Amino acid sequence: MAIYHLCIKIISRGKGKSAVAASAYRSGEKIKNEYDGIVHDFTRKGGIAHTEILLPQNAPQEFSDRGTLWNSVEKIEKSKNSQLAREIEIALPKELDREKQIELVREYVKENFVKVGMCADIALHDKDDGNPHAHILLTMRPLNEDTTWGAKSKKEYILDENGEKIKLKSGNYKSRKVNLNDWNEPDKAKEWRENFSKKANEYLARNNIQKRIDPRTFEE
Repeated sequence: MAIYHLCIKIISRGKGKSAVAASAYRSGEKIKNEYDGIVHDFTRKGGIAHTEILLPQNAPQEFSDRGTLWNSVEKIEKSKNSQLAREIEIALPKELDREKQIELVREYVKENFVKVGMCADIALHDKDDGNPHAHILLTMRPLNEDTTWGAKSKKEYILDENGEKIKLKSGNYKSRKVNLNDWNEPDKAKEWRENFSKKANEYLARNNIQKRIDPRTFEE
C-alpha cells in the first residue's frame, strides 16, 4: 500500500497566522502583507518542485498573482480572529513521476474546490527524501458574479411561535449565524479525504502501478 496522508487546517489571524505568510513560505516567494506591512521573504527556501494558482470563473484574473490574491483576502477580513484560508496538505504517491503528481493534484483541486468557487494556491514540495507532498491553500469566502468577495455567513433572526422576533434583555433580537456554503461542514473533510484517495488510485491504476492508498484509519 502506498502512503496516505491528508491533513486539513485553518490559517487563522487569531492564532497569529497570515495567509500572505503561508503562501510566501509554501511557494518560496517574497510577498509583502499589506495588512500589517510585514515582508515575508522565503526565496531561499529549497525543495519547491512546482507552484500554480487555479481560479474559478468568477475570480478576477489578477488573482493569478498570489500576492494580489492573499492581500485581497487579508483586506476583506476585518476581524482580529478571522479565518483567512484553509490548507490541505497531502502526501503524493512517490510511485508517480513529477508530471503525473502535478496532474493528480491539479485534477483533484479543480474537481473538489475550484469547481465550487474556491481559489486554490498550490505548491509541491520535494527534498528528494522520499516524501513528495503538496500544500493547497484555499480561500474561504465565495466570490460574487461581479468578482467581488461574498459573505461567509448571514445573521438569521429566531422567531417565536407567532413568527415574531424574540427580544432579549439587552434590547437585541435573538439570532443565529447561518453559513452560506457547506465548506466548513464536518462531512466535507471526509468527502475530500475519500475523493483524494479515489483520484490517486485512479492515477496509480492508469500507470500500471499495483499499490493503492486508503484514507481509513488502522482501526477502521
